[in-house]
Amino acid sequence: MKLAPPDMDALDDTRRRLRDAGTPHAFATVVRTVDATSAKAGAKAIVSAEGEILEGWVGGGCARGAIGRAAKKAIERNEPVLVALRPDDRLAAEGVEPCEIRDGMVYERNGCASKGSLDIYVEPFVPSPDLVILGDGPVARALSTLARSFDFRVAGDLPEGDSPRDIFVVVATQGRGDAAALSRALACRARFTAFVGSARKSATLKESLATKGADPEALAQLVAPAGLHIGATTPEEIALSILAQIVQVRRAGAVA
Repeated sequence: MKLAPPDMDALDDTRRRLRDAGTPHAFATVVRTVDATSAKAGAKAIVSAEGEILEGWVGGGCARGAIGRAAKKAIERNEPVLVALRPDDRLAAEGVEPCEIRDGMVYERNGCASKGSLDIYVEPFVPSPDLVILGDGPVARALSTLARSFDFRVAGDLPEGDSPRDIFVVVATQGRGDAAALSRALACRARFTAFVGSARKSATLKESLATKGADPEALAQLVAPAGLHIGATTPEEIALSILAQIVQVRRAGAVA
């Protein structure tokens, strides 16, 4: 049976919609097949962060499961994955085990009756995180410049409505409306909220906001003073310490 080529219009429309919405996903392409396989080289599919095929087709149930796992891994690490789907006899001939990684390829077992082999390239799309910097002082300007070189989408005000999942907020007002800006930032419930200021000033602001009814959980998660402890003194060094802390949280989910 000759299968129809991938519907590129549908694939392009789905990719555009996901990108515009900032939704993580992966694009899978069959790059090579050996023996009998239902999918041929050039078959394509879009896979969600949960491993679900959203559009396209790259094979039957065995392929879908392997590609779903690979897509989740690629999105989590923001790195492409090359999947080698093999029947048992080929795995044995190549001396590899299912889920083994060798020479940059993840080997998976193909239990389908066709006993064919497929190599599938899985490329993730992980949207750049949003960094909102409240303030226009020296630290705010230095942080804005530095963050853009690391592919952060920098904004000068908080978004309306629900915050994106990967939003980071830094209050760098430095004496100009600190309390009001910090109150707005805490209400945003971002993934990470930090305040640029001394430990004493930070403690005073937190105490004041607590008496005014600020959310205790949001206050507890506030990073203040902002930045890793690297002995920073200049605005550029402070900006570096803050961005390093944001990268740490983004990659590992922890604050040092």
